[in-house]
Amino acid sequence: MTEVSPAWALSDNRHVLLAVHTGRQDIVELARSSAARLARAGITVRLLEDEAGALGLDDAEVVPADAEAARGAEIVMVFGGDGTFLRAAELARYSNAALMGVNLGRVGFLAETEPEAVEETLLAIERCEYSVEKRLAIEVDVLDARGVVVGGTWALNEASVEKSERSRVLDLVVAIDGRPLTSFGCDGVLFSTPTGSTAYAFSAGGPVVWPDVEAMLVVPSNAHALFARPLVTSPDSVLTVAIPADGNRARVSADGRRVLEVPEGGRVDVRRAARPVRIARVHQATFGDRLVAKFGLPVRGFRDARGHDPGRELAPPRNVLTRDLVDLGTVEGGGGGSTDDDA
Repeated sequence: MTEVSPAWALSDNRHVLLAVHTGRQDIVELARSSAARLARAGITVRLLEDEAGALGLDDAEVVPADAEAARGAEIVMVFGGDGTFLRAAELARYSNAALMGVNLGRVGFLAETEPEAVEETLLAIERCEYSVEKRLAIEVDVLDARGVVVGGTWALNEASVEKSERSRVLDLVVAIDGRPLTSFGCDGVLFSTPTGSTAYAFSAGGPVVWPDVEAMLVVPSNAHALFARPLVTSPDSVLTVAIPADGNRARVSADGRRVLEVPEGGRVDVRRAARPVRIARVHQATFGDRLVAKFGLPVRGFRDARGHDPGRELAPPRNVLTRDLVDLGTVEGGGGGSTDDDA
């Protein structure tokens, strides 16, 4: 779902929270210059406590990196790769703030813009000329052998149930909506969102799913079974992995950032999160454009080198994802995906 007209357009008290990968000086400098421009436009810039020293912005509002960090903010502007973006998502999910990323990592599937187009992006923020996508997220419950919830977390990309001991195969049972589906030995099972379909799930052989599709993915990892294909389920399903009480030990990793241990004989339940993650979009690039640009997909066709016949494909439009500006007259609106890299 996409919101076209942000309510902040009517507000005179606007805040933007910065989330910055401060380990690189070029990223710090870009964040500083961006903050200065936002401040000149009358927007209050908010910094995280653990990043404020590196950024050195005297007029900025400094806040702890907790659930209140993005409260009242319009945008969480991310300077870094997808790892920084996922860290910022942990803050934004407690508020109505939308995430907007500047890709300074390797792939940057979640980012909205490249460094060369930052000025265009800042102008869009100043004018409230952006839309907001609502991305499905997942909630995870860890239960013990008695069925008592002993832990929980959430994920934007994926939650993976993994073996704790590298030398052992993890035996498990997969169930959908409380009904057992199959069992096998494996390295683990991934439960992915459409946003995360281009990340860990893609590397494990899962399908690429357009981000506006309402669904959840189940992707086995190195399963010792004939029926171990990726599954696409209803967004309203409850997905379960049960671990037999025979010495198998497992853990849950959410977005590669949060880890929970699964008790022996316990289980993991995954369902759609009550709150989606909001991502701001400025550039009119489709999800297909992002796939072509990020994965370097060949789009010319195998006959391209044979001549200039009428069936030859036209040159692709200029695109911000190829470190160029979007040609708004030739490209239609779309979505995005994600990959677990960082700056």
